[in-house]
Amino acid sequence: MTPSLLQRVAAGEPGAVQGVLDQYGGLVWSLARRFSANQTDAEDAVQEIFLDVWKSAARFDPTVAGEATFVSMIARRRLIDRNRRSGRRPGAEAIHEGSAFDPPDAERAAQVSDDAGRAARAFKELSQEQQRVLRLSIFHGLSHEKISAATGLPLGTVKTHARRGLIRIREVLESDSVSAKETVS
Repeated sequence: MTPSLLQRVAAGEPGAVQGVLDQYGGLVWSLARRFSANQTDAEDAVQEIFLDVWKSAARFDPTVAGEATFVSMIARRRLIDRNRRSGRRPGAEAIHEGSAFDPPDAERAAQVSDDAGRAARAFKELSQEQQRVLRLSIFHGLSHEKISAATGLPLGTVKTHARRGLIRIREVLESDSVSAKETVS
């Protein structure tokens, strides 16, 4: 049986570390961006994660989990530890509730595509709470739990606002699409 990349790293095989970086760099980067406040933090986190992967490679057991799972779990744990250490909690001052859906000025209006305009109109039809929850989720990448903590809304209410808001946006966009096709024909 051919040894896995992580087993080759643990054995000190030349080029194995580069293989792990090539194979799992995208996965680790996407996790780091999701958990980090900015690009610099994400870059630092990626370095720490791969250092941990290198140090932990000898613990990898292919009979327990796949390499991607092993790397993901190390990344997840490291990112959670980093967030706990830095004491990051979304506060009112850290969350700007301004939106890309705010009406554009005259200069930008010419550049905004038709689809973006329809999406903005659909978004404006949502309740204030639905808009707020979706902004925090989409633009700030917060989980439902973090949105609940940041807004003081119960978790179930956050989930309901997100779900109903997305359903409403879809309905409005589908309605606009049908109207546009009827106008063309």
